[in-house]
Amino acid sequence: MKKLALAAVFAGAASTAMAGSYAKGEVEMEPVVVVEETKQSSSSAGILIPLLLVAVLAAAAAK
Repeated sequence: MKKLALAAVFAGAASTAMAGSYAKGEVEMEPVVVVEETKQSSSSAGILIPLLLVAVLAAAAAK
């Protein structure tokens, strides 16, 4: 059992030791500029739904 474990350790060490190379492979890439356009919204759009909700609640309470 010890020999099998030792063989597995050596096999793992040998496979990782050969993973790299001596060649210098520098790849220089230009940075990518991402421009995202935003949609213009009106400033009253965020208040419209709560005002409608208050109006509906007021109308329901008045009945």
